[in-house]
Amino acid sequence: MPDDRTAAQHGRTGQVAVIFAAWRSDADHDGYAAAAASMDAFAAQQPGYLGVDAARGDDGFGITVSYWADEASAIAWRAHPDHAAAREAGRGRWYDAYDLHVAQVSRSYAWRRREGE
Repeated sequence: MPDDRTAAQHGRTGQVAVIFAAWRSDADHDGYAAAAASMDAFAAQQPGYLGVDAARGDDGFGITVSYWADEASAIAWRAHPDHAAAREAGRGRWYDAYDLHVAQVSRSYAWRRREGE
């Protein structure tokens, strides 16, 4: 079930979505976990940040979608020196490959199972 941030932010129409699909390497799991937690917390402090959805399978494939108020906010996050350093560390040891896509959300809705259904 999505966490409270996702549930509260389900109306994403008009937001910029940065879609990061990545294949993790087997290297430095503890370092990756620490860096990922740090980047999640740091991203949440950036102007224009509106939330994140993420999932990772046991096979190392994961998708993270961060949401931004506008293109300028997403670009500023990409250019931030701390994020750039984490990205380089990821390329150096934590990822075998990744794809990144940026999109404007043109439609958004959510559904949640109610208790007892």
